[in-house]
Order: sequence, then C-alpha cells, then structure tokens
Amino acid sequence: MHHGYLVGLIGSGIGPSLSPALHEREAAELGLDYRYRRWDLDELGEPPTAVGEVLSRARAEGYRGLNITHPCKQLVLEHLDEVDPDAAALGAVNTVVFDGGRAIGHNTDHSGFARSFQRGLPGAALDRVLLLGAGGAGAAVGHALLGLGAAEVRIVDVDSSRAAALAGSLPERAVVGGDLAEELEKADGLVHATPTGMAAHPGLPVPAALLRPELWVADVVYRPLTTELVDTARRSGCQVLDGGGMAVFQAVDAFRLFTGLEPDAERMLRHFAELEGAHV
Repeated sequence: MHHGYLVGLIGSGIGPSLSPALHEREAAELGLDYRYRRWDLDELGEPPTAVGEVLSRARAEGYRGLNITHPCKQLVLEHLDEVDPDAAALGAVNTVVFDGGRAIGHNTDHSGFARSFQRGLPGAALDRVLLLGAGGAGAAVGHALLGLGAAEVRIVDVDSSRAAALAGSLPERAVVGGDLAEELEKADGLVHATPTGMAAHPGLPVPAALLRPELWVADVVYRPLTTELVDTARRSGCQVLDGGGMAVFQAVDAFRLFTGLEPDAERMLRHFAELEGAHV
C-alpha cells in the first residue's frame, strides 16, 4: 500500500509554474494523497550546480520523484544512477524517479511534444521541417520530430555552433539550416523553440510576411498560450499548434512515471486552460 506521493520541481524562478496545480488536481481526481512542492534555487539562494545536493535532500526526505527545469536539465545528469535512452540521447533530464534507492532520469519534453503534435496537427506534412532554436527545448523537439517520421529537420539558431552541435547529436536527417526566408519558403512546417514570445521576451521570432498559409506552425512557448507567433500564423491562414499541449503532455507522462497510474489527459488539458486563463 502506497501511503501517498511527495514530488517536487527543481529550477530557478519557478514561482509561476503551473505544474504543482496541474499534478495535484489530477491526483485529487484519482483519489491520491499527492503533494507537489517547489524547490526554487533562487529562493534557496543556491546556484544551479546545487541541483545534486537538492536531489539528495529530496531523496532523504522520502520524495517519489522530481521534475527538473531550467537551468538544471543537463546539470542533473551526473547525479543520477541511471538515465533512460531517450534522455541520454538528448543529454537532458526533466523527470527523476526514485526507485529502490536509485535515481532514474527521464525526458518527457520530447514525448510531450510528440503527443501534442499528433493530437493537434494530425497528418501534417513532415518532409521538411524548420526547427528554430537549438537549446534544451529545441533538442527535445528535434528528437520528437525525427521519431514522428520527419524526413528532414533543418535547424536554425542565432548561435550557429549550437545548431551544428544539435544537428550532430541527432540522426543524419537533422541538418543545419541556412537563410531563414529561404528555409521557410521550402518548409512544410515551422517549430519555434526559442524564448521569443514569452511574457519577458515579447515579439515575433520570424517576419510575419514569411508565414504563408501552406505552412503549419508549432510553438513551444505556453506563457502566454497565444503568443504573437501563434496569433500571426493563425491570421495568415496557417494550421497552428500552441505550446499548451506540450506543457500538459509532459506533465501527463511525468505523472505516470511518478505514480504508475494513467492520468486523464483531456481532463488535464481542460484544467490547464482554466489555470492559464486565470494567469493571463
């Protein structure tokens, strides 16, 4: 008999995170005793490199698992006993499960994006996809796109060495892209994985004139849910996927890893929309 679940989130500046509410509401719906706590490194006055010590404290306090967010997804790797193959391929972990004294790392960002994409853009053409942004989110998305069967993923980042490093870490169908206008002209779809469009980084990551109706557009930013890119692409006649689905499905997958139970994804999507609306 499991007497309850204690889980948490480690990261910097995680006060606004919707994860605690999302997890706890779903657990309540399933009749579970489930508490989700924040370990905010900024509030603790700790640097990102303290993730190992926080992990040890949580393990000692009987936590079942932890979500890991910016800026610790790569730093946490060296503190784990085991890393699942997808997370190892990505070099990033966002979910840690404590199992019999072992800390096991997973990545539900890539599975979350894949599930959101299949649900929100079913049948979208994947012959040539432009991925804008080669950071942690970009790596998860690149991995997911190839898993979904993309024939070619062309990666563009303001830091070309970062784009090259990501392309090099993915199967050979991922390559470094060139000029943005030319890439968008030839692409079936665009996935945006940079911070542009977040509340703190307003704006459009690509010129509005390049968004033609034949292009599908997916954004990973979800605060706000309707980014300038999502709004502009929709008005340009593009099929659009906002970042909400990825945020929810990565939580769905993490919840399953923590509890071994299957949460109701549609119910979590509705709850997310409520929470999101309350935060606008």
